Amino acid sequence: MLLGAASGAVIGLFFHRADWAGGYGALRRRMLRLGHISFFGIGFLNFLFAMTLSQVSLPDAYVRVASAGFLIAVVAMPLNCFLTAWKETFRHLFAIPVLAVAAGIVPILLGWPST
Repeated sequence: MLLGAASGAVIGLFFHRADWAGGYGALRRRMLRLGHISFFGIGFLNFLFAMTLSQVSLPDAYVRVASAGFLIAVVAMPLNCFLTAWKETFRHLFAIPVLAVAAGIVPILLGWPST
């Protein structure tokens, strides 16, 4: 989340310029904003995951898979966003962070106690 604040501070230096990063609707600018906010969004998912583990007993194997998924996602999503802002062809790699988030969520749902 600290990287989210830092990237937001850097982006915030230029947001007032209408033409910055190709203008408000440009892919480059949208990807920079998404990369910045994904630090927070996936950081919150990790925080909520930790809170879930303190309240619910999940099988160890499910916890390991979910942890790995969220760890990959917290690195891959902002990285992929910033790389796509740089070179649009990186957009084809968005399946990696999306599948990583799913790998974090699905084990939690499968291991959730039914009572």
